[in-house]
Amino acid sequence: MKANIVLLPGDGIGPEVVSEAVRVLDVIAQKYGHAFEFTKRLMGGCSIDAQGSSLTDETLKACQQSDAVLLGAVGGPKWDDPKAKDRPERGLLALRKGLQVSANLRPVKVHPALIDASPLKPEKLQGVDIIVVRELTGGLYFGAKKREVVDGHDTAIDTLEYHDYEVQRVVELAFQLAATRRKKVTSVDKANVLESSRLWRQVATSIGKEHGDFTLEHMLVDTASMRLMTSPASFDVLVTENMFGDILTDEASVLAGSMGMLPSASLGSGGPGLYEPIHGSAPDIAGKGIANPIGTILSAALLLRYSLKLGREAQAIEKAVEAVITDGCRTADLGGTLPTTVMTDEILKRLA
Repeated sequence: MKANIVLLPGDGIGPEVVSEAVRVLDVIAQKYGHAFEFTKRLMGGCSIDAQGSSLTDETLKACQQSDAVLLGAVGGPKWDDPKAKDRPERGLLALRKGLQVSANLRPVKVHPALIDASPLKPEKLQGVDIIVVRELTGGLYFGAKKREVVDGHDTAIDTLEYHDYEVQRVVELAFQLAATRRKKVTSVDKANVLESSRLWRQVATSIGKEHGDFTLEHMLVDTASMRLMTSPASFDVLVTENMFGDILTDEASVLAGSMGMLPSASLGSGGPGLYEPIHGSAPDIAGKGIANPIGTILSAALLLRYSLKLGREAQAIEKAVEAVITDGCRTADLGGTLPTTVMTDEILKRLA
């Protein structure tokens, strides 16, 4: 297979972990007879500095014309001015909108060898294997925003808006994923307060009736956040709106022991997918060579599975990662001492 993959290394540790994922993809290409062409582009803070925009039209067009996009991380203290006309996060939102990726998949699986890396009691973590499906192009992040003075006071307004079709497509995807798992979907909302959540629950209920052999449960977001810590193994596929999903998936990273372990895939209807680790740019450790590359490497595996339909190759990467963890390989975030490149070396040994 020939594939054009756009790389957006971004800021902080982004370039470090993306380069490690490329090393793994190169080995996969050699081993299985594929040809992956990588095109590197600027996005985020580095793009603001070099090109005056967090996401240029040229970069977005290159991404739209690719087979898949692999992103590192964006942002950092240098670009944190809330009054700035452009910020790295603005480029990320524009990229998601431009690629029409409407659902973000974040698998959270606890490796038995890393149970002690989590602050939760070991018995809480047995059998945890969750996929969180986060709606990605609606809600507060994309609703109308306004700042004005009302009765002499500065006032800020963010609009939480959802259309039924936006809810429908992400909930239907959740059921598709659950069909290959335990056939259980948990829809998370705030229907006791928000009208948008009442629409969300109405649509989810309707879709649930079309899947009679599935279990559909509705859960308020505050209850879900508690349950993630007290009984995480009770979840199978969890689907929720944009902001709730953003918060809950960061919380769920505690289960795996480190944010550095978790990948994500952002998917739409037919266009190139966007793949990235869930961690941020971690400017405090950037350039030190100690970042955990596993989240990005597993994101590359998701890229192979969902965009390139190379399930065997994706599984090979995932098994190699499982093997290094089982064998005790650890970067600093997991309590170990392995540098970023050495962790990748260990993964590549097991791929070979």
